[in-house]
Amino acid sequence: MLAAGVLPPVVPYGADKTLFVVIDRLDQATEIRIERSDLEATIGEFVAGCFNDPIKVISFNTLEHWMKDISTDVAGAIKARCDIYGIELPDYLSDFVESHS
Repeated sequence: MLAAGVLPPVVPYGADKTLFVVIDRLDQATEIRIERSDLEATIGEFVAGCFNDPIKVISFNTLEHWMKDISTDVAGAIKARCDIYGIELPDYLSDFVESHS
């Protein structure tokens, strides 16, 4: 049991799985963390407009106990996907892509 005021470990123990957490801002004061297990689906959700104001994407592995900010990689993948589809970068993603390019 964790003592009061002690945060749990950042990367949980468990089966070997890499997860992706999107930190999304709902408004100036509120941020939410949305967990996904498929990076390609997550990038598709970015392009489809499923996030309000994405700030950062973090990946972590539950068995190897590592975590990494992959926001720059995701921003590049979003730009590449827009190029492949022949569409302009949506306005709702411009801040995210610009801040991580």
